[in-house]
Amino acid sequence: MDIRAKINMENKKKSALKNLDAHRAFLKEKGLKNDEIKKNVIVRKLKAEVRKADFRLTRIADQEKQDLDLAQAKAEKLASGKNPKEESKKEAKVEVQGKKGEKEKSEKKTKPEGKKDKK
Repeated sequence: MDIRAKINMENKKKSALKNLDAHRAFLKEKGLKNDEIKKNVIVRKLKAEVRKADFRLTRIADQEKQDLDLAQAKAEKLASGKNPKEESKKEAKVEVQGKKGEKEKSEKKTKPEGKKDKK
């Protein structure tokens, strides 16, 4: 995943948390109870944004881990000196030649000559 996506998600999460804290403080100053604050539409929306950002950040971290594992696997294959592409091509040729019940293609029948072109 792109590093910019990770940075953008972190920034969105920080701004949502900041706005959430500010809105909660505003509602407390207004004299609302915790139950009423939890039910507030804006508070719920900001919490949802934080959850979305957390989910996306975990997905980005998983993708980075997968990319790292893939790079390590490629490096190990190169270090072992085996070229798996050549081996797989040889195996594929053997399978194609060894198929049972494969009928040989017959030559195409020639079409009978019909009427000649009119002049």
